[in-house]
Amino acid sequence: MLGPRYYFGVYHWRRRFRSLALVAVALAVATVVGSRTQSRSRRAAASLVASVGVVRGLRTLRRLVGPTPWSLERAKYDALASRLPLDRADRILDVGCGTGRSLVGIAPHVPEGTDVVGLDVFDDRVILGNGPRLARRNADRAGLAVEPVAGDAATLPLRDGSVDVATACRVLHDLPASSAEDALSELRRVCTADGAVGILELPLVPDDVGDDPDPESYWSDRVLEAGFAIETLERLELADREEPYILLIVRPDTAR
Repeated sequence: MLGPRYYFGVYHWRRRFRSLALVAVALAVATVVGSRTQSRSRRAAASLVASVGVVRGLRTLRRLVGPTPWSLERAKYDALASRLPLDRADRILDVGCGTGRSLVGIAPHVPEGTDVVGLDVFDDRVILGNGPRLARRNADRAGLAVEPVAGDAATLPLRDGSVDVATACRVLHDLPASSAEDALSELRRVCTADGAVGILELPLVPDDVGDDPDPESYWSDRVLEAGFAIETLERLELADREEPYILLIVRPDTAR
């Protein structure tokens, strides 16, 4: 049986590995205490600690492989790509490409010969294995030739008006609010006058935003402030997800 075609890395691996290590220590201590004491109360306490440890360990394991390192959830990328003029783009930019999940997602919609840039800080402290080599390998397996570029979304290392279509999938909410705003301004700068930007977000806002605003309103205001006009704003409901995605297609507001 063939293994998975893609490998996208393990998310938040350091924190979750630490949690698993603490669970393992708690289980070991509970086992030793339970086996060496004659006290019923101590045995009961040890058994309770072990039970809680098992539950927490299983929960952490599920989170460790959620999403699984080879899963794609193609429907959301198909929805994003179908609303973008990828077939007319000479150059495409994917901001926050990471290990290439979003690149693989849009690959079937990108014409052969299109110049594709995948930008990320490639920090493996969040995703185990995050690096340009893995992004290139996954994209190549999807039939997409990609140029990985190490860089910050808030200071894109690209010329003004040099990108026809840009995508940002589940990346902006992870940035501080000021960096997310800078990233949107940078996308406006590098986007051609008749280009488009597709944003696929969880229904979240940056952690340092106060007052818990409505995500659709928040991101709508940010893209308008960055100099875009909104073409599409919708909640994307997927059958196998409890939470929807926020899908935004925006174009440079040339009237401003």
